[in-house]
Amino acid sequence: MTDIVKRDELAPAAAGSSFPDLVGRFLASLDRRESTKATYRRALKPFGQWVNEAAPSGPLTAETVLNYKKDLVGRHLAPHTINVYLTAVKRFFAWSEGAGLYPDIAKNIEPMKRERKFCKDALTPDQVRQLLRSIKTKTAIGKRDFAIVNLIINTGLRTIEVIRADRGDIVNRGDATVLYVQGKGRDAKDDFVVLEPFTLAAINKYLRTRGTVPAGAPLFTAAGNRNVAGRMTTRSVSRLAKRAIERVAPGNPRLTAHSLRHTAVTLALLAGATVQEAQAFARHSDINTTLIYAHNIDRIGAAPEKKIAALLRAS
Repeated sequence: MTDIVKRDELAPAAAGSSFPDLVGRFLASLDRRESTKATYRRALKPFGQWVNEAAPSGPLTAETVLNYKKDLVGRHLAPHTINVYLTAVKRFFAWSEGAGLYPDIAKNIEPMKRERKFCKDALTPDQVRQLLRSIKTKTAIGKRDFAIVNLIINTGLRTIEVIRADRGDIVNRGDATVLYVQGKGRDAKDDFVVLEPFTLAAINKYLRTRGTVPAGAPLFTAAGNRNVAGRMTTRSVSRLAKRAIERVAPGNPRLTAHSLRHTAVTLALLAGATVQEAQAFARHSDINTTLIYAHNIDRIGAAPEKKIAALLRAS
């Protein structure tokens, strides 16, 4: 890849450095988790490629970043995806200015505006029942897949929380059995979800296929040739969930592994949980996120479309 930092407007401190070199220095300056740094690295790579292939020659300016944003929009990427790329670019140039390497040309670039609504759908109760019935549990992998999908639907876990779980995170608390979880953006397993008997039974059936499982071992393990008995990845959990969803709702791009979490929160509200209870259940830091679920349920339940149809049928 051509080095965008070979342009003559860069400060002497950057001379001889490649763009990946500067990205490496930027990432090294961050007090963030390695996973966050990896996200920044992936998000900055397309910018370097675009500058080399599409940007006019000469100094990089705010117009350069603005044109990059327009290119991302022109590719019909989701607003959230575009914002991930732009945030990385903005953070990089803020760092470069502070380090005396290059002015912050991205500081006035605005992120994409996003509506407060979800891009993924939830399954209906009937679809959930069909989904669980569709997973064959005669094999160890089948028992694992059923336990994972059932766990997400009944507890609202995120895929990252599923793969972080260890066998020893399941403990008794009072008269309940709970699973301690390390939530998104957390450094410790400082929250928990309640495991109802059916959910716990499915996990135990799977664990019995593995024999004696130490407390520090992953709760769910991979079965692929490259990672046998190792910790699963979020991608592998997403794939197995999507395969299961495809059996009951084929061809719907708005139904993904994350839809199972949406489904859990929606089912909690439909079952009578208050918004505050649903917020605690989903571990939402902002109650407005939970209110979106409640609004969607109210919108459908009190839909004027139903009133119009009833009126016309009565006419």
